[in-house]
Amino acid sequence: MAIDLHSEFPQDPAMLYLNHAAVAPWPARSRDAVIRFAEQNARSGARHYPKWQQQQQQLRGQLRDLIGAASADDIALLKSTSEGLSVIAGGLSWQPGDRVLISDQEFPSNRIPWQALAPQGVEVTAVSLDDDDPEGALIAAMDDRVRLLAISAVQFGSGLRLDMARLGKACAARGILFCVDAIQAIGAIPVDVQQWQADFVVADGHKWMLGPEGLALFWCRPALRPKLTLHQFGWHMVEHAGDYDRQDWQPAASARRFECGSPNMLCAHALSASLSLLLEVGMDQVSKELEARVSRLHHELKQRGMLMLSPDSAERRAGIVTFKSPVEDTAMLFRRLTNAGVVCAPRGGGVRLSPHFYTSDSVIDRLMAVL
Repeated sequence: MAIDLHSEFPQDPAMLYLNHAAVAPWPARSRDAVIRFAEQNARSGARHYPKWQQQQQQLRGQLRDLIGAASADDIALLKSTSEGLSVIAGGLSWQPGDRVLISDQEFPSNRIPWQALAPQGVEVTAVSLDDDDPEGALIAAMDDRVRLLAISAVQFGSGLRLDMARLGKACAARGILFCVDAIQAIGAIPVDVQQWQADFVVADGHKWMLGPEGLALFWCRPALRPKLTLHQFGWHMVEHAGDYDRQDWQPAASARRFECGSPNMLCAHALSASLSLLLEVGMDQVSKELEARVSRLHHELKQRGMLMLSPDSAERRAGIVTFKSPVEDTAMLFRRLTNAGVVCAPRGGGVRLSPHFYTSDSVIDRLMAVL
């Protein structure tokens, strides 16, 4: 049965929603999942808690499928991208003089956790991505002191999409850990953590995955799990969770070891419903539909004389289109768009638009009429 996207996204008709790179609207099925969960909770509390746990495990399986992981046991459910990156930064054993490579375009979530290692003598180097070969620039900076590359698969301001497989291969050849902030990629483009040769992949669910804030994917290469020192402890992260009288304990062998306390069951129900839509459509189709919308935005904005701050090449794009006007102040342009009902964001020195695969032609038509 064909999916009725109009029913799945019953958005305010006066609004032009082009801000999925910030916080996405939920599909109707996610709203309904939350309503069902709330009503069940109100009627019977935690009587059906085992079913909630099954839902959480289903979510792990969906995330496994979405990123090409080998097992659902490799997936941890954390609060945010920032928490996941902090688990990595705080869990690795560092030596004075170790270096972390990032880019000069990173969102603070993928900058601050590494900069916070300065008291341990860890140096953070931000590599410019303005080069014609941004991967080459990152690889050229990989000297024998570089311990880890922490990079966003898609940059939040410019929308630049990097060749993750090339970076992963370079890191593996040099014995450098490869940490990916995938929040602007998962749900927008096909992702394969094994093809990337990634060591860590972290992403919150509230952008392209169409889920709520407060629940994030944390994937860690299985061999590295026991090498991350834990700093958060509780009943949920132990191997025998649920055996409350047991006095001896050890961290779970699975990625659950990174989930210290009670899970966010409400968000798990919502995100699982959102991912069911993406998986039903299929990420190849989602990516194809999204690229068609991004290409149209690029073409029509350039026709109107706008200056594009996002890459021209389709291979370098995911879902972000950032531009500015040659004659109108960016802050003024953003206010004008906002006042006309366009939901977008000031990012990367311009106005950032981020449609999704379901964004209708009429939304783009109306945007162009405003411009």
